[in-house]
Amino acid sequence: MAEKSATTAPQRTSSRKQVRPVVEHEDGSTSRTPTRGGRPLLDFRGPRVSQPPQHLADMSMDERVAAVKEMGLPGFRAKQLSTHYFVHCTTDPERMTDLPKDRRGELVERFFPPLLTEVHRLRTGNGDTIKFLWRLFDGSLVESVLMRYRNRITLCVSSQCGCGMNCPFCATGQQGLTRNMSAAEIVEQVVRANQVIAAGELAPTAGTDENMLGEVAAEVGDESGEADASPADASAVAGPAPAPVGAERVTNIVFMGMGEPLANYKRVMNAVRRFTEPQPAGLGMSARRITISTVGLVPGINKLAMEDIPVTFALSLHAPDDGLRNEMIPVNTRWNADEAIDAAYAYFERTGRRVSIEYALIKDMNDHAWRAALLAKKLNARGRGWVHVNPIPLNPTPGSVWTASEPEVAGEFVRVLRDAGVPTTIRDTRGKDIDGACGQLATSVAETE
Repeated sequence: MAEKSATTAPQRTSSRKQVRPVVEHEDGSTSRTPTRGGRPLLDFRGPRVSQPPQHLADMSMDERVAAVKEMGLPGFRAKQLSTHYFVHCTTDPERMTDLPKDRRGELVERFFPPLLTEVHRLRTGNGDTIKFLWRLFDGSLVESVLMRYRNRITLCVSSQCGCGMNCPFCATGQQGLTRNMSAAEIVEQVVRANQVIAAGELAPTAGTDENMLGEVAAEVGDESGEADASPADASAVAGPAPAPVGAERVTNIVFMGMGEPLANYKRVMNAVRRFTEPQPAGLGMSARRITISTVGLVPGINKLAMEDIPVTFALSLHAPDDGLRNEMIPVNTRWNADEAIDAAYAYFERTGRRVSIEYALIKDMNDHAWRAALLAKKLNARGRGWVHVNPIPLNPTPGSVWTASEPEVAGEFVRVLRDAGVPTTIRDTRGKDIDGACGQLATSVAETE
């Protein structure tokens, strides 16, 4: 490993002020990030609570066959059920005409227990982005966001009810962790999105996305900067048994909704297998079109690198220096910035997949040019061509410490990175008019109930 700058103190090169992270409350007061015994409060497991009833999407094909046989039916019925769910995106027994009529209701009850109830839906003015609020079987609220782009349709999914990482700028992080979502609850978000697309409820074309610098914005679903095929070409990369001709579907999935995916590792990876298994066992998607993001759970990153599933990996870094990152991303006190970057580089070395660094640009907090220089130094110390940086402008919030950087400041931050040879593209701001940041809608609805 190349020599790194972990012990080098970053040098200020401007007189701009330094804003510190705080938790902002509804009454206008602020506080520091909650702690226990002097350490940031982190919750990796959550309380022991019941999971939803077992669903077909929780099972492998062999497990489905065994479950069907337990009901006294031939094993091939499992393939038929899987085809209805993963190919036709339906759980309606009336549409399952290839199943025995007197057993359809029983089969649907066994394999398709209700998982998500739509509570609310928000749609952007041009209709190319839809945000869903779902209620789960136990009353928990989670969100997902469907976005059409020119060459892809991306769904941002949740993986936990709440989050235990306690990041002060994240609405979900301040909710705390209620429980892990099941694999089927994660998969169902995609199936329900496919139903919305099939019903024509997502705009047929996407608007032009420009970032705050007036450039073509980085799209959600292309975190590594490696543009993939258009939806029409999806079968070329998605494996066998593509969707029916003419049927549009979610082409890209990003685990950037509510929750820390690597803190729910087993169920998230089970969901990823359902996404990538050929139809009808799964959705038949390309692993390269699936992005898993983390705030830096190093053991989980290392474990992910050993999976034989080449997903795109994104590290939510947000600060290159531990002094600030300890406050912004409390898990940094467990695995620091250099350890997280080392794990990200190891993921690249193991898989050959270019890594994304996610970096929320926050006014006067982490957007200083010297931090861009330090970030470039740390990334380049490990090599060239292995990483792409996605700065993400926050939605402007007047009077809050958590607000977007000024365009000229963001421009300087990007220029410093690019001048150092680090590929950098500012993300688009899809959903800013519909509470696009994860957890905002769930929080606002929960507070009114």
